[in-house]
Amino acid sequence: MRVLLFSSQHYDQESFTQAAQGSALDLHFQPTRLTLETAALAQGYEVVCAFINDELDAQVLQRLATGGTRLIALRSAGYNHVDLAAAQRLGLAVVRVPAYSPHAVAEHAVALILALNRRLHRAYNRTREGDFTLHGLTGFDLHGKTVGVVGTGQIGAAFARIMAGFGCQLLAYDPYPNPELLALGARYLDLPELLREARIISLHCPLTEHTRHLINAQSLNQLQPGAMLINTGRGALVDTPALIDALKSGQLGYLGLDVYEEEAQLFFEDRSDLPLQDDVLARLLTFPNVIITAHQAFLTREALDAIAATTLDNIIRWAAGNPQNLVSG
Repeated sequence: MRVLLFSSQHYDQESFTQAAQGSALDLHFQPTRLTLETAALAQGYEVVCAFINDELDAQVLQRLATGGTRLIALRSAGYNHVDLAAAQRLGLAVVRVPAYSPHAVAEHAVALILALNRRLHRAYNRTREGDFTLHGLTGFDLHGKTVGVVGTGQIGAAFARIMAGFGCQLLAYDPYPNPELLALGARYLDLPELLREARIISLHCPLTEHTRHLINAQSLNQLQPGAMLINTGRGALVDTPALIDALKSGQLGYLGLDVYEEEAQLFFEDRSDLPLQDDVLARLLTFPNVIITAHQAFLTREALDAIAATTLDNIIRWAAGNPQNLVSG
């Protein structure tokens, strides 16, 4: 069975090639993003494997189906970029990777917190230039601080366990309380109350019509002055332009982003020789209290191996008539 992986990077080729050994799958790797213009590359491929920034709207799905594709195998947990109604209408099955390594994303969120708090990015640049002063590098103890966890699924729970280990007080927001967080002593609150009480807020919820721009100008005004916001979930959970005003006023004291609402045209590519065309992102990068990473929270060996193994198993089970991890509209 021929499988085409769009938006594939060198680490995808390594992990998927290793996972496919001994199988009958014929893998082909395409670094190009899947769009309406590039969908023709999938002609004759029964399976298309897509990543988070690939376009899977009705027009793209129609072109894939016309070219012979029958399965969309997502190598991600999120599926908000897929027109599921169109997929169902076209007879395209959609499968996903519901969990790979929640520790990878949770630990990256904690890394952003530590780097922002202790100004590691600024200290690194200073010492490389021979500046060994400590002015402006004062942080705060995490022990005893109140941390808000927005979204308490597997990743949110892993993050909460780590922060509990630091001795933090946990607040949580989720329509479905997780017994594991309750056992850690977390208090579930509504979102406005959590935003008012937490010194650090970390987003771990999926992107849905209800969570899009969950953090916006109004909710940012509810933060404690100088609060820290971390987003390793989905870029559109945050109204990004509103962050700039909150940073300028000091309402938002620290910002760590691993995702960005308009990342599709930017992330996973080397654009260091080109002028940055995104004015919002360019403005965010000028703040000394902001760290942005290019959607790398998932990028650990364990996570890559799990993504590849689960994705290929999804394909094999679907071909055998025993599908799992199906996404329905």
